[in-house]
Amino acid sequence: MEGTRQLNIKVFVFNYLQENCYLLWNEAGDCVIVDPGCQDDGEVRELEGYVASNGLHPKEIWLTHAHFDHIGGVKALVKDYAVPVRMNASEKSTLAINRSLAAAFGLPSPDMDGVGTVAIADGDSLDALGDPFFVIATPGHTEGGVCYYDPAHKVLLSGDTLFAGSIGRTDSPVGDYDKLITGIMESLMGLPSDVDVLPGHGRRSSIAEERSCNPFLQPFNEPEDSSADVEGIEFHL
Repeated sequence: MEGTRQLNIKVFVFNYLQENCYLLWNEAGDCVIVDPGCQDDGEVRELEGYVASNGLHPKEIWLTHAHFDHIGGVKALVKDYAVPVRMNASEKSTLAINRSLAAAFGLPSPDMDGVGTVAIADGDSLDALGDPFFVIATPGHTEGGVCYYDPAHKVLLSGDTLFAGSIGRTDSPVGDYDKLITGIMESLMGLPSDVDVLPGHGRRSSIAEERSCNPFLQPFNEPEDSSADVEGIEFHL
Protein backbone atom coordinates (compact mmCIF):
# COMPACT_ATOMS: atom_id res chain seq x y z
CA MET A 1 0.00 0.00 0.00
CA GLU A 2 1.48 3.35 -1.06
CA GLY A 3 2.67 5.41 1.89
CA THR A 4 2.46 2.52 4.33
CA ARG A 5 5.36 2.27 6.76
CA GLN A 6 7.26 -0.93 7.40
CA LEU A 7 5.87 -2.85 10.39
CA ASN A 8 8.01 -5.36 12.25
CA ILE A 9 6.56 -7.85 14.73
CA LYS A 10 8.36 -9.98 17.30
CA VAL A 11 6.51 -12.35 19.62
CA PHE A 12 7.80 -13.35 23.05
CA VAL A 13 6.17 -16.26 24.88
CA PHE A 14 6.14 -15.44 28.58
CA ASN A 15 5.15 -16.98 31.92
CA TYR A 16 3.71 -20.33 32.95
CA LEU A 17 0.58 -19.78 30.87
CA GLN A 18 2.57 -19.26 27.63
CA GLU A 19 1.25 -15.77 26.96
CA ASN A 20 2.14 -13.99 23.73
CA CYS A 21 3.70 -10.57 24.21
CA TYR A 22 4.11 -8.63 20.97
CA LEU A 23 6.79 -6.07 20.19
CA LEU A 24 5.86 -3.87 17.22
CA TRP A 25 8.15 -1.34 15.60
CA ASN A 26 8.45 0.82 12.48
CA GLU A 27 11.39 1.74 10.27
CA ALA A 28 12.34 4.61 12.59
CA GLY A 29 12.71 2.19 15.51
CA ASP A 30 9.71 3.49 17.42
CA CYS A 31 8.13 0.54 19.22
CA VAL A 32 5.05 -0.47 21.16
CA ILE A 33 4.87 -3.35 23.65
CA VAL A 34 1.57 -5.24 23.73
CA ASP A 35 0.63 -7.32 26.79
CA PRO A 36 4.01 -7.72 28.52
CA GLY A 37 3.20 -10.77 30.62
CA CYS A 38 6.73 -11.24 31.98
CA GLN A 39 6.65 -13.43 35.08
CA ASP A 40 10.06 -12.44 36.45
CA ASP A 41 13.06 -10.16 36.03
CA GLY A 42 14.65 -12.60 33.58
CA GLU A 43 11.78 -12.24 31.13
CA VAL A 44 11.80 -8.47 31.53
CA ARG A 45 15.53 -8.48 30.71
CA GLU A 46 14.89 -10.70 27.68
CA LEU A 47 12.43 -8.16 26.29
CA GLU A 48 14.51 -5.13 27.16
CA GLY A 49 17.63 -6.78 25.77
CA TYR A 50 15.95 -7.26 22.41
CA VAL A 51 14.79 -3.64 22.45
CA ALA A 52 18.31 -2.40 23.19
CA SER A 53 20.14 -4.67 20.75
CA ASN A 54 17.87 -3.55 17.90
CA GLY A 55 18.10 0.14 18.75
CA LEU A 56 14.37 0.48 19.40
CA HIS A 57 12.62 3.34 21.19
CA PRO A 58 9.65 2.31 23.36
CA LYS A 59 6.73 4.72 23.03
CA GLU A 60 3.75 3.01 24.66
CA ILE A 61 2.44 -0.15 26.29
CA TRP A 62 -0.93 -1.42 25.03
CA LEU A 63 -3.03 -3.88 27.02
CA THR A 64 -5.73 -5.98 25.35
CA HIS A 65 -6.97 -6.72 28.88
CA ALA A 66 -5.62 -6.79 32.41
CA HIS A 67 -5.52 -10.46 33.39
CA PHE A 68 -2.52 -11.28 35.56
CA ASP A 69 -0.77 -13.28 32.83
CA HIS A 70 -0.75 -10.28 30.47
CA ILE A 71 0.54 -7.53 32.77
CA GLY A 72 3.44 -9.03 34.75
CA GLY A 73 6.09 -6.81 33.17
CA VAL A 74 4.13 -3.56 33.07
CA LYS A 75 5.45 -1.96 36.27
CA ALA A 76 9.11 -2.71 35.50
CA LEU A 77 8.80 -1.47 31.92
CA VAL A 78 7.08 1.75 32.99
CA LYS A 79 9.86 2.33 35.50
CA ASP A 80 12.58 1.75 32.90
CA TYR A 81 10.99 3.48 29.90
CA ALA A 82 8.56 6.04 31.41
CA VAL A 83 5.94 5.23 28.76
CA PRO A 84 2.14 5.46 29.01
CA VAL A 85 0.04 2.32 29.47
CA ARG A 86 -3.14 2.25 27.39
CA MET A 87 -6.04 0.19 28.72
CA ASN A 88 -9.83 0.24 28.67
CA ALA A 89 -11.04 1.85 31.90
CA SER A 90 -13.43 -1.08 32.53
CA GLU A 91 -10.40 -3.30 33.10
CA LYS A 92 -10.13 -1.94 36.62
CA SER A 93 -12.66 -4.65 37.45
CA THR A 94 -10.19 -7.26 36.17
CA LEU A 95 -7.34 -5.78 38.19
CA ALA A 96 -9.54 -6.05 41.27
CA ILE A 97 -9.89 -9.83 40.97
CA ASN A 98 -6.43 -10.68 39.67
CA ARG A 99 -5.19 -11.87 43.06
CA SER A 100 -7.91 -14.51 43.37
CA LEU A 101 -7.58 -15.54 39.72
CA ALA A 102 -3.81 -15.96 40.00
CA ALA A 103 -4.20 -17.89 43.24
CA ALA A 104 -6.48 -20.37 41.46
CA PHE A 105 -3.49 -21.21 39.24
CA GLY A 106 -1.10 -21.24 42.19
CA LEU A 107 0.62 -18.11 40.87
CA PRO A 108 1.36 -14.68 42.35
CA SER A 109 -0.53 -11.63 41.15
CA PRO A 110 1.59 -8.90 39.47
CA ASP A 111 2.14 -5.64 41.32
CA MET A 112 0.39 -2.75 39.55
CA ASP A 113 0.43 -0.34 42.51
CA GLY A 114 1.23 3.17 41.37
CA VAL A 115 0.95 2.36 37.65
CA GLY A 116 -1.31 4.87 35.94
CA THR A 117 -3.13 4.02 32.74
CA VAL A 118 -4.49 6.05 29.84
CA ALA A 119 -8.08 5.11 29.03
CA ILE A 120 -8.91 3.85 25.54
CA ALA A 121 -12.31 3.16 24.01
CA ASP A 122 -13.87 1.56 20.97
CA GLY A 123 -12.93 3.40 17.77
CA ASP A 124 -9.87 5.18 19.17
CA SER A 125 -6.93 5.53 16.80
CA LEU A 126 -3.43 4.90 18.18
CA ASP A 127 -0.65 6.35 16.04
CA ALA A 128 2.55 5.71 18.01
CA LEU A 129 3.91 3.73 15.04
CA GLY A 130 2.72 6.06 12.29
CA ASP A 131 0.06 3.98 10.55
CA PRO A 132 -2.88 3.86 12.97
CA PHE A 133 -4.07 0.91 15.00
CA PHE A 134 -7.78 1.12 15.82
CA VAL A 135 -9.24 -0.01 19.12
CA ILE A 136 -12.05 -2.56 18.76
CA ALA A 137 -13.98 -3.19 21.97
CA THR A 138 -14.64 -6.92 22.43
CA PRO A 139 -15.93 -7.44 25.97
CA GLY A 140 -16.75 -10.91 27.19
CA HIS A 141 -13.47 -12.49 28.24
CA THR A 142 -13.23 -9.46 30.52
CA GLU A 143 -15.41 -6.36 30.83
CA GLY A 144 -13.01 -4.05 29.01
CA GLY A 145 -11.27 -6.41 26.60
CA VAL A 146 -10.15 -4.86 23.32
CA CYS A 147 -8.41 -5.82 20.08
CA TYR A 148 -6.03 -3.61 18.12
CA TYR A 149 -6.46 -3.50 14.33
CA ASP A 150 -4.02 -2.12 11.75
CA PRO A 151 -5.86 -1.96 8.40
CA ALA A 152 -2.74 -0.83 6.53
CA HIS A 153 -0.88 -4.05 7.32
CA LYS A 154 -3.98 -6.20 7.96
CA VAL A 155 -2.96 -7.19 11.47
CA LEU A 156 -5.33 -7.86 14.38
CA LEU A 157 -3.96 -8.19 17.91
CA SER A 158 -6.82 -10.19 19.37
CA GLY A 159 -5.66 -10.74 22.96
CA ASP A 160 -7.74 -13.47 24.59
CA THR A 161 -10.85 -12.66 22.56
CA LEU A 162 -10.09 -14.87 19.56
CA PHE A 163 -7.60 -17.72 19.23
CA ALA A 164 -6.72 -20.10 16.41
CA GLY A 165 -9.70 -22.46 16.52
CA SER A 166 -11.06 -21.15 19.80
CA ILE A 167 -12.28 -18.15 21.80
CA GLY A 168 -11.49 -16.71 25.21
CA ARG A 169 -12.92 -18.37 28.29
CA THR A 170 -15.79 -16.57 30.01
CA ASP A 171 -16.09 -18.45 33.31
CA SER A 172 -14.46 -15.79 35.50
CA PRO A 173 -16.54 -13.31 37.53
CA VAL A 174 -16.09 -10.67 34.80
CA GLY A 175 -16.76 -12.99 31.84
CA ASP A 176 -19.82 -12.95 29.59
CA TYR A 177 -20.14 -15.54 26.82
CA ASP A 178 -22.96 -13.79 24.95
CA LYS A 179 -21.05 -10.51 24.82
CA LEU A 180 -17.91 -12.27 23.64
CA ILE A 181 -19.62 -14.11 20.77
CA THR A 182 -21.53 -10.99 19.75
CA GLY A 183 -18.36 -8.92 19.68
CA ILE A 184 -16.45 -11.49 17.63
CA MET A 185 -19.25 -11.93 15.10
CA GLU A 186 -20.14 -8.25 14.75
CA SER A 187 -16.74 -6.59 15.08
CA LEU A 188 -14.14 -9.14 13.92
CA MET A 189 -15.65 -11.55 11.41
CA GLY A 190 -16.44 -8.70 9.04
CA LEU A 191 -12.77 -7.77 8.70
CA PRO A 192 -10.97 -8.71 5.45
CA SER A 193 -10.29 -12.44 5.14
CA ASP A 194 -6.52 -11.96 4.81
CA VAL A 195 -6.11 -10.16 8.13
CA ASP A 196 -3.51 -11.86 10.35
CA VAL A 197 -4.88 -12.74 13.80
CA LEU A 198 -2.22 -12.51 16.50
CA PRO A 199 -3.75 -13.96 19.69
CA GLY A 200 -2.77 -13.74 23.34
CA HIS A 201 -1.90 -17.46 23.44
CA GLY A 202 -1.07 -20.02 20.79
CA ARG A 203 -0.31 -19.75 17.12
CA ARG A 204 -1.07 -17.09 14.56
CA SER A 205 -4.21 -17.41 12.45
CA SER A 206 -6.29 -15.36 9.99
CA ILE A 207 -9.83 -14.09 9.77
CA ALA A 208 -10.46 -16.47 6.86
CA GLU A 209 -9.26 -19.46 8.87
CA GLU A 210 -11.44 -18.58 11.83
CA ARG A 211 -14.48 -18.03 9.63
CA SER A 212 -13.94 -21.41 8.03
CA CYS A 213 -12.67 -23.61 10.87
CA ASN A 214 -13.38 -22.18 14.31
CA PRO A 215 -15.94 -24.54 15.93
CA PHE A 216 -17.25 -21.75 18.16
CA LEU A 217 -18.24 -19.69 15.10
CA GLN A 218 -20.22 -22.33 13.25
CA PRO A 219 -22.68 -19.96 11.51
CA PHE A 220 -19.70 -18.37 9.76
CA ASN A 221 -17.96 -21.58 8.74
CA GLU A 222 -17.43 -21.57 5.00
CA PRO A 223 -14.31 -21.91 2.80
CA GLU A 224 -12.47 -18.69 2.08
CA ASP A 225 -9.35 -17.70 0.20
CA SER A 226 -6.76 -16.25 2.61
CA SER A 227 -3.82 -16.36 0.21
CA ALA A 228 -3.56 -12.61 -0.44
CA ASP A 229 -0.14 -11.12 0.31
CA VAL A 230 0.28 -8.02 2.45
CA GLU A 231 3.32 -5.87 1.79
CA GLY A 232 5.24 -3.94 4.42
CA ILE A 233 5.09 -6.40 7.32
CA GLU A 234 7.88 -8.59 8.63
CA PHE A 235 7.61 -11.18 11.40
CA HIS A 236 10.74 -11.79 13.47
CA LEU A 237 10.89 -15.36 14.75
